[in-house]
Amino acid sequence: MAPPRILVVGAGFAGVECVQRLERKLAPGEAEIALVTPFSYQLYLPLLPQVASGVLTPQSVAVSLRRSRRHRTRIIPGGAIGVDTEAKVCVIRKITDEVVNEPYDYIVLAAGSVTRTFDIPGLVEHARGMKTLAEAAYVRDHVIAQLDLADASHDEAERASRLQFVVVGGGYAGTETAACLQRLTTNAIRHYPRLDPKLIKWHLIDIAPKLMPELGDKLGRAALEVLRRRNIEVSLGVSIAKAAAEEVTFTDGRVLPCRTLIWTAGVAASPLIATLGAETVRGRLAVTPQLKLPGADGVFSLGDAAAVPDLAKGDGAVCPPTAQHAMRQGKVLADNLIASLRRQPLKDYVHKDLGLVVDLGGRDAVSKPLGIELHGLPAQAVARGYHWSALRTNVAKTRVMTNWLLNAVAGDDFVRTGFQARKAATLRDFEYTDAYLTPEQIKEHTASATIRH
Repeated sequence: MAPPRILVVGAGFAGVECVQRLERKLAPGEAEIALVTPFSYQLYLPLLPQVASGVLTPQSVAVSLRRSRRHRTRIIPGGAIGVDTEAKVCVIRKITDEVVNEPYDYIVLAAGSVTRTFDIPGLVEHARGMKTLAEAAYVRDHVIAQLDLADASHDEAERASRLQFVVVGGGYAGTETAACLQRLTTNAIRHYPRLDPKLIKWHLIDIAPKLMPELGDKLGRAALEVLRRRNIEVSLGVSIAKAAAEEVTFTDGRVLPCRTLIWTAGVAASPLIATLGAETVRGRLAVTPQLKLPGADGVFSLGDAAAVPDLAKGDGAVCPPTAQHAMRQGKVLADNLIASLRRQPLKDYVHKDLGLVVDLGGRDAVSKPLGIELHGLPAQAVARGYHWSALRTNVAKTRVMTNWLLNAVAGDDFVRTGFQARKAATLRDFEYTDAYLTPEQIKEHTASATIRH
């Protein structure tokens, strides 16, 4: 009798943690494990702003999934574009564009999230994101290119527009991105004697009335003071009304000449979730505290893609889409999947938040570990210590620590690679949100495949 087939979709914190635990705890031959991912690495997403600012190299935050000597999971290079829970088939588009059906006995939906956008004129055509490794590398190239182009230009208006930068989103990603990139441009401008440093202006805007409200009023104010001390203009209660190639219009009526718009205003669950036709909570798959999808045999979900009940908070709360929850959910889900295989009882996911860390670059940071409010160097030590300890391999830890030490000693560098220099890449070019099938298309696809076989 063939062993049960376990299919894990997504190689983020949740998916990789689940796969690792399954590999450790399943007996040889007890089940077959396959992992669907377009890239054979786990991306340490919280450190992307440091990649964009050049403090870390891209390789240091992309942990290879093929290095492990104990590795026994089959990697399917591609992306899941639909799931038929009745036929127990996942439809996958491989990186070769071949569309295949992958049958499963158990499926783990850890497909993560995509950048959340709104119906704002020009947004997807002109904004850049901070959700993928390629985006972070591209944003770095683009920002440094604006300095070079401003230096080469004789038009004062063009110079001014190239040296204005807008980041939308006052959460962790947006705040860290604005802080880290502002530090990069401030250090770089010293090497451009023809440019007036006063022309460089960073804007951080958010529709919310407070910056990072999860940190609390005291730390939120501390972060705001750091940003304003660095001459980052923070506008709250404001968003984007319209985006164009050379200007951005704010909802308060201001029109800003600008060639750089970075959009970090939240995330939404992967469009894969909509293909199931199941109940959702704000787009995330509604699952039980055991991380199971009710009414669907062998379907589990977790991480950003799932609305996991937060039993530690109660009152109908769901776990926030953070790496901290994703990693711990991965372990619980793996244990519950193994319990299902062995016909044992399942456990609820319960985890109290350990706190929050925000790295603002250099010696600046704000952190709230276990409810203790910190800022400055102590907060920076906690922030980097937390990120360093969360890296999955010793190779990754060594690379990150080496990068941090080298940056502390030698400072920033301002090399750009020329990545996509002839084409302006935007949100549309990095996140393929239009690749998914409808529930009806999935049924047709799996039915025709069944007939052919």
